This record gives sequence, C-alpha cells and structure tokens, in this order.
Amino acid sequence: METQRQKKIGGLLQQDLADILQRAASQGAQGTLISISKVSVTTDLSIAKVYVSIFPTDKSGKIMEEIKESNAVIRHELAQRTRHQLRRMPELHFYLDDSLEYIDGIERSLKKGDNPIENPDLLPRRKKS
Repeated sequence: METQRQKKIGGLLQQDLADILQRAASQGAQGTLISISKVSVTTDLSIAKVYVSIFPTDKSGKIMEEIKESNAVIRHELAQRTRHQLRRMPELHFYLDDSLEYIDGIERSLKKGDNPIENPDLLPRRKKS
C-alpha cells in the first residue's frame, strides 16, 4: 500500500518526466507520442519505476533504448526541476507500458468475431514485469 508521500512524489515525477520526454520527442522523433502512464516509488524513496507508453508502437523499442541510454541526463534535468521538493532524486527504472496494445488486440479479436474467452490462444500472453 502506497503512502500519501509516495503518491505525491510519484505524481510530481510523472508530470515532470512527461514534460521532459515530450520535449525531447518533439525535437528528435516527429510524430511520436510519449506519455508516462504510472510512476511508483519505493517506500524509502530511492527507486522510481516509470511506465512509459509510446505511440505508434512500432517505434517503441528504439525509443525505449534511447530513454534508457539517456537515463543520467533525464535524471539530472528532473533533479533540477524538483530540487525544492526532494532532497535526493530516486533512481529511475523505465518500463514499456504495453497495456494499450493488449487492449487493442482484445478489441480487434472481438470485432472479427473471434471469441478469446472460448479460445484463449487467440491473444498473446502478456509479459509480467
């Protein structure tokens, strides 16, 4: 169960990270939408798990690699923005949020007339992270 402080810090990091990544995407990858779907912070506030949603999904692998390579730069800019709210910047761990793909696969299956409830092999298995 997340404490109020964890939720507050997660929301703050989510807003600032979304702004940082959108600005970087507008300069580098035109036509790409990057959003932060969730930020969860550990109880000791040392690690933040950042779930990133990327559209279109065919560019997601390349963009995630670029985000992970520039983790130090992103963390530094985030620390500059939150220097009055946080003493120490949590370590950032980025994960790809594929929930939109999963939902889209379900909708496509239902529209085709295939019933994933009767035949569960129609949908790919989700990776647990």
